[in-house]
Amino acid sequence: MINHGISTGALFLIVGFIYERRHTRLIKDFGGLSKQMPVYATVFMIITLSSIGVPGTNGFVGEFMILLGAFQGELRWFAVFATSGVIFAAVYMLWMYQRVMFGKLDNPKNQNLKDLSLREMCIMLPLMVFVFWIGVAPNTFLEKMNPAVDQIIQQITREKTPVYTSVVPAAVHEAAAVTTEVEEQAPSHGLHH
Repeated sequence: MINHGISTGALFLIVGFIYERRHTRLIKDFGGLSKQMPVYATVFMIITLSSIGVPGTNGFVGEFMILLGAFQGELRWFAVFATSGVIFAAVYMLWMYQRVMFGKLDNPKNQNLKDLSLREMCIMLPLMVFVFWIGVAPNTFLEKMNPAVDQIIQQITREKTPVYTSVVPAAVHEAAAVTTEVEEQAPSHGLHH
C-alpha cells in the first residue's frame, strides 16, 4: 500500500501540474512536451517506470512480492491473470507517455508551457527518493512490518489449526484402533513384533 500511495499520488500530482497549466487532461491535446518541459518529462518518466514496476523502483518490489506470494500459495491462476494485467498496464502507461512527451510540439498552447517550478520540484523530490529507496533497499521498510505480518500469519494459522487438530488426530486414533484390532485377530505364526 505504501508503494501504491507513492506512485499513484505522484501520478495525480503530475497530472495536476499539467492541468494547472493547460486546463485539460486529454492525451490528444499534448505531444512533444519533453522539448518544452524536460524536467517535467524526466519526473513523469521516473514515476511512470515506478508505476509499471521496473526493477529498482518501489513498484517492482510491491508487484514482485504480491505475485510471488500468490504463485507460491493456492492462487497460481490469479497470479498468472494478474501478471497479464501488469503487462497491459505497462503497455498503456508507456503508450500514454510516448503520446504526451514525444512527437512534434505542434499545438501552439503547448509551446509556451513553463517547466516545473522549484515548489513543484520540492513536492516531487521526496516521492522520487522513496521510489528508489524502496526499490533498492526494501528491507528498510519490510523489517518494520515483519512483526505485524508474522502476527497475522500466526493468527491465520491458528484459525486453520483447530480444523486439522480435530480431524487429523481422530483419524489417526481410528486408524490405530483398526490396526490393533487386525493384529489381535490375525493368527500368530511365531513371529513377534
